[in-house]
Amino acid sequence: MQTTIKSPISFSGCGLHTGHKATVIIRPAGAEHGIWFSRTDIAVGDRLIPARWDAVLRSPLCTKIENGAGLQVSTVEHIMAALAGCGVHNALVEIDGPEVPILDGSAVPFVRGIMQRGLRKLAAPVRAFEVLKTVTVTDGLASATLAPADTLRIDFEIDFDDLAIGHQKKSLVMNNGSFARELCDSRTFCRQADVDAMRANGLALGGTPGENAVVFDGERVLSPGGLRHSDEPVRHKMLDALGDLALAGAPLIGHYTGVRAGHSLTNTLLRSLFATPDAVRMVVCDQSTASRLPGYGLVWDEIPAVA
Repeated sequence: MQTTIKSPISFSGCGLHTGHKATVIIRPAGAEHGIWFSRTDIAVGDRLIPARWDAVLRSPLCTKIENGAGLQVSTVEHIMAALAGCGVHNALVEIDGPEVPILDGSAVPFVRGIMQRGLRKLAAPVRAFEVLKTVTVTDGLASATLAPADTLRIDFEIDFDDLAIGHQKKSLVMNNGSFARELCDSRTFCRQADVDAMRANGLALGGTPGENAVVFDGERVLSPGGLRHSDEPVRHKMLDALGDLALAGAPLIGHYTGVRAGHSLTNTLLRSLFATPDAVRMVVCDQSTASRLPGYGLVWDEIPAVA
């Protein structure tokens, strides 16, 4: 059955790029509601924004969504990954600013908050998008693919010149708590040269190495405390991919492969999937199918205790 959270939960902090403080409140919602964001700092006009692929405004550094009135919320990927990874199908996400707080740079604070509240089953079956045809998009050396599968599987490969990152590759099936156990505590990362360039352009104003981002410079990890996983960068890219795929509007059943892919390319992939005739269909999930969706089988003891 579809789910929502049992009671509201709030999170406060600074946005990674804007540096603006904001509070996010995840509220329960009814069956068939889906995930919507609401800008509570806006008094007049349409302040609701759908968490959906066709509302994404292309951005290379984060995932930004926008409604028909031009109202935006940016950096939604981590909270979307947490909702998907915990198996939350319906929620209203209220926010009093333009950017979701970065918190510790990962999704684990959101996951722990959601699981502390617990989930409530609703009187409607889960519906999921089943991938029927292989769809691939490319951008130079980067590519992203969705192929038929009987569960959601994410494969990711990255390759950076910085020796502290280098070539990393990982594959995971997203059910049975694997997102919380393997990915949710992996933090956003960047190179020192990227930090300098972003700040010169008025971005990354809320980033603090060690607190909410991992910064690399050649062979060095500059962030105090080092890494949470030896392959934390590729794990974080998989976290981002789950959050971006959650913008399909329902759980996905398919095999995602990302090679040097980012937010924009994954959104291009979703647009291509839904534009390709007979490439995807919506299915009503029986118990067997639901058991293969993200969030199924998650238990509290599997959540990393880093937040």
